[in-house]
Amino acid sequence: MLLEVCCGSLTSVQHAAEGGAYRIELCSGLSEGGLTPSLGLINAAMQVEGIRRHVLIRPRGGDFLYTEEEKDIMVDDIFAARRAGVDGVVVGALTPDGDIDVEMCKCFVDAARGEYVDFAEGDLDEAFFLPPIDITFHRAFDLCRDPNKALEDIISMGFSRILTSGQAATAEQGVCCLQELVKQADGRILIMPGCGVNANNARKILDVTGATEIHASAREPWPSQMRFRHPGVSMGTPGTDEYATKETCVNVVRKIVDSLK
Repeated sequence: MLLEVCCGSLTSVQHAAEGGAYRIELCSGLSEGGLTPSLGLINAAMQVEGIRRHVLIRPRGGDFLYTEEEKDIMVDDIFAARRAGVDGVVVGALTPDGDIDVEMCKCFVDAARGEYVDFAEGDLDEAFFLPPIDITFHRAFDLCRDPNKALEDIISMGFSRILTSGQAATAEQGVCCLQELVKQADGRILIMPGCGVNANNARKILDVTGATEIHASAREPWPSQMRFRHPGVSMGTPGTDEYATKETCVNVVRKIVDSLK
């Protein structure tokens, strides 16, 4: 039973590794559900030893209906992640009717596997020659209209796993759907429960669903070191605490890992 931890900073990556997580999903903008992290953060995470690194590929917040221009951005980000040496990427896309955008997602799979060719005048990018990397379909799955059909579509494209809450508000609430997805997958793809996972429910979710990997943020409030603070000025949503952050906590990770043993 393996734990993946969602990390939005280098500190969180270090804490996830120290706590014994098997893998991280590296991203930024966790308040928006996760966005593609900067190349600098990716490179810094590559220096942390003892943990596998997957990178979220999501160019903006909001829905998962992407334009052709956004698709090109995502393909470029996949190549950039491969150049950086990551172990995998996490990506997904939907059609306006809530189905899996198979045509677009095939481009993502091909880019991760080194089979995507869309170069002007035969100028092959060096990433084309790098080893293939793992690819996970993210929680866009939880917004699709037919999870059973979506599962078959994702399997047919060659994804390694699906991160999902079982189309519920939390993975614990979605255990019945998760159990059915694991049964339908029948070993052809990994179903990885995620959302609302903690040390008290992680083992139960895996036991009930039959899944073998689980995803958690394992975050806690992190105190700011700022002594001077300027009230009344907001960099983000008005009324939010500009000095409040959340980071992955070593002890929370360790408790989840211990619960899975």
